[in-house]
Amino acid sequence: MLLECKRQNSIAASVPQRERQTISVTTDKARGVSQPAPGDRAAQFDAAFLAHWQPIYRALLRLVGDHAEAEDLALETFWRLYQQPPADQREPRLGGWLYRVATNLGLNALRSRKRRAQHEIQGWVETTADDPAQAVVAEEERARVRAILSEMAPRQAQLLTLRHDGLTYAELAVALDIAPASVGTLLARAEREFEKRYRRATRGA
Repeated sequence: MLLECKRQNSIAASVPQRERQTISVTTDKARGVSQPAPGDRAAQFDAAFLAHWQPIYRALLRLVGDHAEAEDLALETFWRLYQQPPADQREPRLGGWLYRVATNLGLNALRSRKRRAQHEIQGWVETTADDPAQAVVAEEERARVRAILSEMAPRQAQLLTLRHDGLTYAELAVALDIAPASVGTLLARAEREFEKRYRRATRGA
């Protein structure tokens, strides 16, 4: 449903109102809590979807390297937002929550597909060369980077992924719920860990 709407460039606006209301009411009853009226909640979800779909999708595409899988993971991220939204939906908290959920899903996907072939890989290592040999080398390099990320501690992998996606230190602090003053230290530690694993993987290649 949402995937088809996204491809028509009018996702949130095209989500059937009746279905949004049904999902909202069912979820609220299951949780046993008081929530905004279905229409209000659907409107909040639509606004969040329109504001965050593209950056979340792009972050996942860079992480997993596959268009279809990135779409599926982005849709799962927003489905979780609709099912059980965070208590604080103000910005930048909501954006941070979405990035955190998305990168967790992406890293889990990387861990579960180590033996699967890579398709339409893009992102971590860019290449503009037309040389097929260089393209193969670049693809192998991207696969190596993703394998390393999948083996690292989740927070370290998230820090590197989101920093690569362009998040500032302040945004990283919000997204990962860490003290702003500690971001630099944690990021440097994650970079050192990545470099150590990368050198080890390169020697063994």
